[in-house]
Amino acid sequence: MELQTDEIASAIGRIILVATDEALCALDFADCRERMFTLLEARYGDIQLRKVKDPHGYSSAIRAYLDGDLRALDFIPVDTKGTVFQRRVWSALREIPAGRTMSYAGLAARIGQPTAARAVGMTNSRNPVALVVPCHRVIGASGALTGYAGGMERKRWLLRHEGVGV
Repeated sequence: MELQTDEIASAIGRIILVATDEALCALDFADCRERMFTLLEARYGDIQLRKVKDPHGYSSAIRAYLDGDLRALDFIPVDTKGTVFQRRVWSALREIPAGRTMSYAGLAARIGQPTAARAVGMTNSRNPVALVVPCHRVIGASGALTGYAGGMERKRWLLRHEGVGV
């Protein structure tokens, strides 16, 4: 399968994005490239990447977000694939507005499975479309920052960028 790819320089490192003809299917940081491609191959099988400048305007939207337009990512279509549970979690993540956070337990309750906080956490760790599916907005029940595949300093930067005091 041929996918389109672009890279963006940012204050928190190079960002790689990958798109199908219809949606954004992967977004991660360059130092997480191996993880991103492992997830892509698990979802799509054999892939070929074609470098494209600003596929579908997604690169421009990500730049706008990083420049302060916190709603710029809200309307980017995503193709996450995954199990029904994973898609429910990733969809619920997109409902957390910029500048707000939610606990894993709160997210589990939001999807109607209040005892699934650990499964929500595992699903967060497998999010294939960072930033756009904002897993960085999920924190521990105590309000403490918890794991983030892109690294805790990036999570802290993203939350501060969105106006969350951390």
